[in-house]
Amino acid sequence: MSFFKKILPPPGWRIPVIIVLGFIIGTVLYVGKISNATSYLSDDPKACINCHVMNTQYATWHASSHRERASCNDCHVPHDNVFRKYAFKARDGMYHAYMFTFNLQPEAIKMHEAGQEVVMENCIRCHENLVVDHKNAGEGKIANLEVHRTDRQCWECHREVPHGRRKSQSSIDVMIKDKTPEYNTPDWMRKE
Repeated sequence: MSFFKKILPPPGWRIPVIIVLGFIIGTVLYVGKISNATSYLSDDPKACINCHVMNTQYATWHASSHRERASCNDCHVPHDNVFRKYAFKARDGMYHAYMFTFNLQPEAIKMHEAGQEVVMENCIRCHENLVVDHKNAGEGKIANLEVHRTDRQCWECHREVPHGRRKSQSSIDVMIKDKTPEYNTPDWMRKE
């Protein structure tokens, strides 16, 4: 008996199975389209505001000096190998999608431990000349860097880089909002 004959439903069930499969495939394609799912494969920072939750982080990043040199993925995704990068993006993306879909996101967004480790790796990756070169030890530089790198996170001292102190949409300065491109908040969520 061939493989296809084994998986085919009995003749009386074929039409209902085709309808159900068509509905499932159509739903997946529709959800993929309305969620702009392919944008998550890119490095475009606007992908992070597809669901509006990260508008605060996007606005504060957009007003920071990091905007010119680093996108969201430059800091928040691993860069040591391509498999780890996309596995991390997939796991993190599914977590974010779940939290948003079921309205479980906290008012103040905070990184989880895995995200903190990745951001720390990327701080060091981009600023390696500042944190490794012992000749730079002086004002504003850390002497004995190995000890400090393993015991402290960069943002313990650099608290406002790059997102500032803003932790929720309501706390963004008007000045920052004016400099930020159009928000991606759905119409039904805007208060008139």
